[in-house]
Amino acid sequence: MPLPLPSAPVLHRRTFLGALTGAAVAGLAGCARDEPATRLAAAAPLPTAVDPKTALSISIHSSQKQLEGAGLLGKLPFQVKDWPNLGAGPDIIQGFRAHSIDIANNAGVPPIQARAINYDAKIVAVQTVTVPIYKYATAPGSSISSLSDLKGKKIAFSQGQAQGVVVLRTLKEFGLDKRDVTLVALTSNQFYTALQSRQVDAAPLGEPNLTKYINQFAGDGAKAIEMHAVDYLSILWSPADVLSDPAKAAAVRAFIPFWVQGAVWAWENRENWTDLYYVKDQQLNRTDAQRVVASTNRPTYPQSWDKAIAWEQETADLLAAGGFIPKVKAADLFDRRFEKVAAEAAPASYQE
Repeated sequence: MPLPLPSAPVLHRRTFLGALTGAAVAGLAGCARDEPATRLAAAAPLPTAVDPKTALSISIHSSQKQLEGAGLLGKLPFQVKDWPNLGAGPDIIQGFRAHSIDIANNAGVPPIQARAINYDAKIVAVQTVTVPIYKYATAPGSSISSLSDLKGKKIAFSQGQAQGVVVLRTLKEFGLDKRDVTLVALTSNQFYTALQSRQVDAAPLGEPNLTKYINQFAGDGAKAIEMHAVDYLSILWSPADVLSDPAKAAAVRAFIPFWVQGAVWAWENRENWTDLYYVKDQQLNRTDAQRVVASTNRPTYPQSWDKAIAWEQETADLLAAGGFIPKVKAADLFDRRFEKVAAEAAPASYQE
């Protein structure tokens, strides 16, 4: 049984920004990055020759398992120092700051939050998601049965993650704002326990946590409610100081096609992916694992980032309007030297 959470704070202005100015996530060893002999200017062409001695720390557990399943893990043209099993945006930002992560996969919100605290990291690859990937899970015994019932309720909220923005988009959809609900400041890895202990009435959960939660608490009245808000972007991003190292920039560029190929393999080999990841790694039973995989989306990779940048700007403006962050120019978050790399690595049917 998960340990109880300490009393969760109600969200205040700049809560997330203040948290990120503190020490790095526990367990991440902070150290200075090795300075390259020469630095790569932000506008300079990307190097394509990869030094096999270059090492990256890649915090994308699902990609590690996909490449394992596809038989590609040993074909990376560089070394992988480690595969930290971190995924939440705030943790990744702290990992970047601690020089413990070189590249990560997140939604579009963490790069906005990083820029809001003047941390320079760039998006280097984009995958688009066109349908909702979260649902609202309700606390056991909650009276919530539809989205309109969220008014006046306590909702788990992480403004540094996609789960926070889908909450804001839902409120906007129903003509509500943060004053009409109680936003409880948590990170997404605390949502499960906060629901279980009834510290919140609802929280956005994705798979496989949603299935695990409903399996455990449906008998106590917990429900999963469909949401309409879409989290459009899944991105790869990397600290600017990593991309200014010519050897690491070349390795990052070389990793992107593997990221694409791993996702395509998982889509085209869903039975194998079900067993490898959701059953063996995530410990779901096979029936639940199959249901999770059936709900996933075909990966698509845009040839142009224009729509992704517009979406990112809309998200940044939504956060700024709520008083959570200062204004952010979304175009500054993208390193467009990488714009074509992911799409060109994808089969035509996966390009957008």
